[in-house]
Amino acid sequence: MGFPKKLVVVGDRVLIAPEEGEDRTRVGLYLPATALDAQQVQSGLIVAVGPGDWVASDTAPDDEPWKASERRKSTMQARVGDHAIFFRKAAVEITFEDKRYLVVSQAAILVLVREDLPI
Repeated sequence: MGFPKKLVVVGDRVLIAPEEGEDRTRVGLYLPATALDAQQVQSGLIVAVGPGDWVASDTAPDDEPWKASERRKSTMQARVGDHAIFFRKAAVEITFEDKRYLVVSQAAILVLVREDLPI
């Protein structure tokens, strides 16, 4: 009997369940036909987020960032449950347990749509 498998997203990447074939996303954003036809952008639901990448600390001199003695993780803006519009060319398609996903660097995401829950 094997152990259950799970995907672990690394670095500054996000795992997206893609939306396909619609000019309007589930959250109501309109994607123009020119963007869809050329497949310049795509949208989808973020299902997992990496921890961020290690970057030099802000305490390093601007002209010598390699001298930083401390490192910190970059902040991930994307969250699980957000809808993302991203550059299609930057996405890597994978299949895991018969489901199709896209792995996208946070830098390739153009817009996040988030439902702010009332406090």
